[in-house]
Amino acid sequence: MKKILLLAALALALPTAMFAGSSVDFTNSGGTLSGSSSGLSLTGSVLIAINGLNGGGLITGNNLGSVSFTTGALTSGSLQMGGTFATGGSFTLTGNGTSGVPSGTIFSGTFSTPATWTLVTLANGTHNYTLTGTVAGTFGSGYSSEGVTVQLTINTGKGYFNGSTTISSGDTSIVVPEPGSLSLLGTGLLGLAGVVRRKLKG
Repeated sequence: MKKILLLAALALALPTAMFAGSSVDFTNSGGTLSGSSSGLSLTGSVLIAINGLNGGGLITGNNLGSVSFTTGALTSGSLQMGGTFATGGSFTLTGNGTSGVPSGTIFSGTFSTPATWTLVTLANGTHNYTLTGTVAGTFGSGYSSEGVTVQLTINTGKGYFNGSTTISSGDTSIVVPEPGSLSLLGTGLLGLAGVVRRKLKG
């Protein structure tokens, strides 16, 4: 009976261990955000800060890598007044090998929920836009990860988005499973297999 209770406790603990992790924050600046009813795309935006990569602290620099993405198509609203873009597209964080940042793709994924395009009208009558979306994909050497990105455009004056603008700043937070949690999951599964095997023999 004790083994059965232990087995049940282990089974309940495994999902928690599997999804435990820490977040890595990426800050980007600049780049051209262009779009139509087919979707928005960002090119040329550089990473200027990364915090928590491989359990480390804050890394800053003028160019640590890049952020690029494409959204799905516009499903509601408008490019000028704000709206929603479909899931899909692509989202990529790339390091350039400087200041301890790895060279190559750090995260590659897609928008896993519709992305929200919001018009912000300031007190002086000028406008900014924010794009907010949830992303899911692969981090580093194959960890399934998810996160949130928020991208803020430069002020477009009293006019509206006309198909192209510049990103003022952006922040992307990716939740990464901790290696210790993955080891615990593996150990738990091995223990579970051993208990099942003994039960089958007995």
